[in-house]
Amino acid sequence: MRYSDVDFNHKTILITGGAGFIGSNLAFYFQEHYPQSDIVVLDLFRSNVTLSNGNLKSFGHFKNLIGFRGEVISGDINDKALLTTLAKNYKFDYIFHEAAISDTTALEQDLMIQTNVNAFKDLLDIAVQHGANMIYASSGATYGDAESPQRVGREAPQNVYGFSKLMMDHLARQYSQKHDHISIVGLRYFNVYGPREFFKNKTSSMVVQFGHQLLSGKNPKLFENSDKILRDFIYIEDIIQANILAMHPKESGVFNVGTGRARSFQSMVDILQHELGTSYACEYIPNPYIGRYQFHTEADIESTKAVLGYEPRFSFEEGIAAYVPEIKRLFEQELS
Repeated sequence: MRYSDVDFNHKTILITGGAGFIGSNLAFYFQEHYPQSDIVVLDLFRSNVTLSNGNLKSFGHFKNLIGFRGEVISGDINDKALLTTLAKNYKFDYIFHEAAISDTTALEQDLMIQTNVNAFKDLLDIAVQHGANMIYASSGATYGDAESPQRVGREAPQNVYGFSKLMMDHLARQYSQKHDHISIVGLRYFNVYGPREFFKNKTSSMVVQFGHQLLSGKNPKLFENSDKILRDFIYIEDIIQANILAMHPKESGVFNVGTGRARSFQSMVDILQHELGTSYACEYIPNPYIGRYQFHTEADIESTKAVLGYEPRFSFEEGIAAYVPEIKRLFEQELS
């Protein structure tokens, strides 16, 4: 479905992190709806490089781009020479900035700030130079354990990832005030799930992880009182909708992207069991994260609706139902 009346054919679009979950979905959106657009994907494709916690430094995977016909560049957004070359060799109309160190358990504060904040400033400079509207990934992690509903201005990050995203938002506001010839929009994603997330490994959503547990014939393991642990789960198609609407906003700013309705982890498993035709008994285990765990997130999306014209299209039931065929395909082709 198209989410804008603007014709993006013959426009040059840079997508950083374009081999990741959200970036690859954006790339295919433009390829499908605007086949004459020039899409440039930049990604630090995965290697054997890991963070100190043992997780991969980059989750970019070539399989997320199978079928993509645009230009693909492997590179690090921290590479200033690379960014200089991009600024010189292209004239971007829009920049979607999805690349980041997104592991909330990463201990490398220096790398997190360098990658998420300092490199963002370099990309903002390119946007200003090219006259390109910037749409970038902020995060619901900026709120930490702030009370629900989470509203812009009530941030309380609990880890360096959330802090880095909040610093990006501050930087974006500074640039917006100085450069009014472009729009700069930050989108605070809440709990996103959907196709092309699988290669995030254990940081992929619990929707796909529980789906594969059930398909394996295993009893789903939930924390105790999971009917009282709620999140604002949002299907990838609504994330794409918000990104496209953010290309021409009424004004620059930072906006929540969720459904505006919190749902429990118990409901997630119940919906999956219904869609998969299973009826395994849930096993409940103690929650080891009490005291440093969010028990309720729910995005206040009133400003997102007013400024971007955003309206979530997928309920939790509808999103999971749309996702189940891909969950089954992944189980058969990637896990079996």
